[in-house]
Amino acid sequence: MRRRLFGSVRARATLGATLVVAVALLAAGASVLLALRSNLTDQASSEAESSVRKVAVSIATGTAPAALELPDGDDTPVQVVDGDGRLLAASEDLERISGTGSSAVKPVTPPVDDGGGDDAGGEDDGGSDRHGGNGKGKGGDDDSYAYGEIADDADGGMGSATVDGETRDYRFAALEVKNTRQGDLTVYAGASLSAEQSAVGTALTVMLIGFPVLLGVVGAVTWLVTRRALRPVEGIRSEMSAITASQDLARRVPEPATHDEVARLARTTNATLAALETSVERQRRFVADASHELRSPIASLRTQLEVGAAHPELLDVDGAVADTVRLQELAAGLLLLARLDAGERPGEARVDLAALAGEELSQRPAGRVAVRTYLEPVEVAGSRSQLARVVGNLLDNAQRHARSRVDIAVRAEGPWAVVEVGDDGAGVPEAERERIFERFVRLDDARARDDGGAGLGLAIARDVAVRHGGALTVRSSPAAGALFELRLPVVPVA
Repeated sequence: MRRRLFGSVRARATLGATLVVAVALLAAGASVLLALRSNLTDQASSEAESSVRKVAVSIATGTAPAALELPDGDDTPVQVVDGDGRLLAASEDLERISGTGSSAVKPVTPPVDDGGGDDAGGEDDGGSDRHGGNGKGKGGDDDSYAYGEIADDADGGMGSATVDGETRDYRFAALEVKNTRQGDLTVYAGASLSAEQSAVGTALTVMLIGFPVLLGVVGAVTWLVTRRALRPVEGIRSEMSAITASQDLARRVPEPATHDEVARLARTTNATLAALETSVERQRRFVADASHELRSPIASLRTQLEVGAAHPELLDVDGAVADTVRLQELAAGLLLLARLDAGERPGEARVDLAALAGEELSQRPAGRVAVRTYLEPVEVAGSRSQLARVVGNLLDNAQRHARSRVDIAVRAEGPWAVVEVGDDGAGVPEAERERIFERFVRLDDARARDDGGAGLGLAIARDVAVRHGGALTVRSSPAAGALFELRLPVVPVA
């Protein structure tokens, strides 16, 4: 199968980290550029407003536009425009300008209003006081026209100007001065945006050079770190592949000395391998033991049939029937264990354990050890056939080992239904009380196989109890024998 370009976790992690950092850098870079531009533009606006107010103050205090001492045009181009849009004053070497109230660069001389009076007579000077003379009104007591009124707020705007052959962008401020000798005037002053453009350009250049380098470093570091982090995973994968190829479940994957997710994955994988090894080994033993157990009755039955075929008078019919019954019971037990191992659900039927025990006792042959009963009606939910098998196996085991007495009791104990089966036999050694529930286990190896069974009864009983939500244990009985206790959840009364 062809490997995709980003088919590995390492490649996808590197790509993802690089993309995230790239987006973050773009957002941060844009924010920095916008903030830098805004700050520098505000600074230029402040400089322009400061310059325009200085010129406006000079005009308002009586300085004629033609006599103004204007700032250097390279840094602060200035225009003074009257109400009709005529340029009264401009910075030196100003060749072209845009963004102000007038595109003119050469001042004109404003006409002087004589008020219609006769200057030769010199008797009426009131009409010329606003635009000429000493600025004093009639009688020499009114100075309202001697000084202009400066507006409170300055307007702003963008534009450009060419000074001494060099064109630059400027931030312009406009401020109105009213009631001057020349009428209402507007002063324009600009502050160069060269510093702002230079700073933004430098920052942009640094970002364009630095961002790719930084992204390359991030990608390389992510690639190396991810490779180092995933190296134990590759070790686990390769070892699992080797285990699958060799089918050696005794092998284990390497566990890193760290305490991270990869280490927990390795430990869980080894635990799974251990459980799988145990299960497979148990299955192998089960198949081997089942084959061994089946071989004996089949061989005995075949021998009897071959003898009967050759010598009919020697045919042991009873023995053949007994071997056939034993073979049938063994096959039924193996089939039930296979269904339980496959996860068969027990069902939800309501079963009265006292009635079930009574039915099981009524079907037993009379030649066995007598059973004393203490039965109290109590219902559980599950499979009637499987629970009958459990009770039957416990009774078989007790009657097989009892000397003279077997007791069975059924009662309710809180949320549990309890079935106790005890005998007065030799009991079960404490060290063997868990082992007897394993499959094909017999504690008395010396007794005849026909008398001792196949060793599946207690294993089946415990598996059924566990799958019904209960438990099966063994301890010493008051009669010095073995006491098996089955606990199952009680079904609440409807």
